Formats: sequence, structure tokens, C-alpha cells
Amino acid sequence: MDRMNKWLPLVATCLGTFLLLVYATIVTVALPRMAADLNAGFGALQWIVDVYTLALAGLLLGMGSLGDTLGCKRLYVLGLAVFTLATLGCGMAENVQLLIAARAVQGVAGAAMFATLLPLIGLTYSGRDKARAFAVWGAVAGAAAGVGNVAGGMLTQLLSWQWIFYGSVPLCLATLLLSLKMPAGDAPTPTPVDWPGIVAFTLAATGVTFGFVRGGERGWGDAVTLLGFAVGAAALTAFVRIERASAHPMIPLALLRKPAFDGLLAASGAYYLAAFAFLPVLSLWLQNDAGLTSFATSLVISAQPLAFFVTSALAGSALHRAPAHWAIGGGCALVGIGDLALLAAQPGSTWPVLLPGLVLTGVGAGLVSPVLPATAMAAAPPAHSGVAAAAANGARQLGLALGIALLGTAFRAYGLHAVFLLAGAIALGGGTAAVALGSPTARRILTARWRAHRVATSRQDGRG
Repeated sequence: MDRMNKWLPLVATCLGTFLLLVYATIVTVALPRMAADLNAGFGALQWIVDVYTLALAGLLLGMGSLGDTLGCKRLYVLGLAVFTLATLGCGMAENVQLLIAARAVQGVAGAAMFATLLPLIGLTYSGRDKARAFAVWGAVAGAAAGVGNVAGGMLTQLLSWQWIFYGSVPLCLATLLLSLKMPAGDAPTPTPVDWPGIVAFTLAATGVTFGFVRGGERGWGDAVTLLGFAVGAAALTAFVRIERASAHPMIPLALLRKPAFDGLLAASGAYYLAAFAFLPVLSLWLQNDAGLTSFATSLVISAQPLAFFVTSALAGSALHRAPAHWAIGGGCALVGIGDLALLAAQPGSTWPVLLPGLVLTGVGAGLVSPVLPATAMAAAPPAHSGVAAAAANGARQLGLALGIALLGTAFRAYGLHAVFLLAGAIALGGGTAAVALGSPTARRILTARWRAHRVATSRQDGRG
């Protein structure tokens, strides 16, 4: 019984991870059916996917601060409860506007969950148990995307797109009940929440993303498009000023003046954008142009998360022993090569021509993902290691949100090949930025901090 209680927090957090990451991908294959049932245009379809990711990206850092104030377990359970209600609301939505609004609430709740998952695991386990817990968590996170694609295609084809939401409500409720039984953990720390910073950053991300989506629909000279970009730029300027003046900033600006950390953030956003942001338009192409069913489309796309999962599982431990800039830079380069390999898709092509590109992008992402949190924490002073990891995760989600808007615009204006060319260029640029991690000074700092981490873990193992 004690052993069951010991791993209960891991089960609860892994189920929460599975849910919030599944809903980043599960709607991808259902988009054509949603368009027909809800009379939704291409821009609305982009928002169905993008508003969820955007909420995750915009609120992740702020939710981390809120978790320090309320307590990680309390915020996680609250986020999970709201996530459950929002998921039910998505299935009940009778028009595209209500669906987008429910997806936004789902994303806000997902941010509360995502910001507290890793701290909950880190605070609950130590030594070898912590290593095992993070390995299991990483495997669940890697598998979620593949399960989301297949489940979305199967449920949409056999039942209806609404069941991609209804079907998980029982799992949400079961996860909520398990989470209520988790230990309370450490008492919350009364840390002030940087509400102005959260609002400014969210407005900046939303304004820029809205500008890309609207520009693709109505043109780049459209007044509302320009207004979106203007709001984003003004909010970003305000965010920088707020963070400079704040006694408790959401992210210390000193971190952003470190070349190694800036290179890491650039690579984080670039690899996630280039590896995953093209999937919504690829799903549309496979169903509308290549003539595949939604379930067949989900199976084709799942070649990528399968490659991601296998790579992370087989190479994860070895990657932590290699120089970080090789794993991150090399992974970004492989993602870029995979994007360019997808150019094999021509009018009249069949789905097998996509497999090499999907596998390469999955392998590249699988090289980057396992080392990203530890590298982000090592690139920052110990006092800011938590916010550094959250910033790297936020950069990934923001890259995905902006990528869906940017690549969707390229698809609408120039076709599928423009999507892959742009994604490939961005991935290769992110790999170049990661070279900053390979400078002699940065390498010495990262190596020293990583060794210190290994020594501390060994001591904990000895005590265990």
C-alpha cells in the first residue's frame, strides 16, 4: 500500500500531462469535419488549434509564480477541474466562436497544470526515484502526441468530432480524483504574482499571432491586421518596462542578456515551430487533396511522434552526457532537413512520400526535447533555474502558436511547398542560434553546473 501511495503523485501528474498534451494535437485531424459542421473558414480553423497553444505559451511563466503563492498541488487541481469543464464545453459548442472560447479556457487551465507538473514531481521524489519519475514523465509526454493524432482520427471518423472532447471527460474526472489524494507538499511561498507582466506578455503574444492569422485572411494592409501587430508591439514594449521596474518580475531581464540563454530560447521556439506547426495544414492537405480519411491521416502523421518517442527513449540518457549544443543544434538541423524532405509531396503524390520527412523531424525533435529543461536550468543562475525551465517551455509553445499562424498564412498564399521551405529555414536558423551554447565560456559553465547536479543526485542516492 505504501508503494502505491509513493507513486500516486507520479500517476496523477502523468495523466494530467497526457491530457494537456493530447489536446495540443487531437484536433488536428478533425479540422476538415469541424469546418464542414461549423461552417468555419481557414482562419477560424487556425484559431481552434492556436488559441490553446497561445494560452499555454502566454501564461506558463505567470502560472509558475501563482503556483508559488497558492501551492503547486492546489493550482494543479484547480487547473485540472477547469480543464475538465472546458473540455466538456468544447464538445457542446454549437458554433465556431464558442468552440474557440472553450479552447481558450482549456489552454488557460492547461497552463496552470503545465506550470506545476514538473515542480510537483521534483518536490515529491529524490535521488534515483526522481530520475525514474522524470523518465516516465518524459515517455508519457512523448507518447501523448501520437495518441492524440490516432484518437482524433478514429473518433472523428467513427463517431463525430465532438467525441474527441466527450471521450476524455471520464479520464479527466478520474485524474482529478487521483490528484485530490496527492500529498499537499511544501507550504506555499507568499511570492507576489506579476499580474501586469502576465497581462502585457499575453497581449503581446496574442496581438502578433492575431496579426499573422488575420493577415493571411484579409491581407497585410488590412487595418485590423495592422492594429493586431501594433497592439503586440506596444504590449511587448510595456512588458519590458514592467519587468525592469518590478521588484518581482515574471522573468528577470538579466537572464535575457545572456547569449547562451537567448540562443537556447531561439532554438526552443524554432525546433517546435518547424517540427510541429505544419501538421494542421498537412492534415488538411492529406484529407482534401490526397483523399485520405481522417483515421488514415492520423496514422500517417503518427509516424512523427513515434520517431520522437523512440529517439527520446533510446537516446535520452546518452544525450545528457553529450555537450548540450550538439544535441540541440544537431536536433534542429535534423528537423530542418526533415522539413525539406517533405518537399517530395507533389500534386498527385501519395502519402508514403511524406514518411522520410516525418521520421526525420520526429528524430530531430526527439534529440532536443530530453535535454532542453536541464540545459535551460544550467544556463541560468541557481536562483532562477525554475523560471529558466519555464521560459524554455514557454518559448516552445509560443513558437508553435506563432508557427501555426505563420505557416498557415504561407499555405493559404503560396501552397504546401512554401510551408516546408519556411519551416526548414527556421529550424536551421534555430540550430545556428544554439551554437551560442557551444562557446567555451558557456560550455564551461554548463559543464560545471551539470557536474554539480550529478554529484548532488549521487549523494541523495547514497542517503536513499
